[in-house]
Amino acid sequence: MPFSPDHIAELNLLALFPTTSIQEGIKVHAHSAPLETVSAAERLYQKGLITQKDGGYLTNLGCETVEHTQKLLSILAAETAP
Repeated sequence: MPFSPDHIAELNLLALFPTTSIQEGIKVHAHSAPLETVSAAERLYQKGLITQKDGGYLTNLGCETVEHTQKLLSILAAETAP
């Protein structure tokens, strides 16, 4: 199953969360953020990954998901051997 545009928006939003502290979160401003980002935040909230529908903090499941997201991004960003 390929990633949908909604999945990509959710992954991009998860990648914005700070990974150094669970005491740091993000705020998605509905009046200035792109619609796909606002919608992604709402979906992540519904899935139990973040604490507020406009961002907030990561839940335990959200922290785990961000770790996987960072690993995936790192793997995909790695240069391939010649």
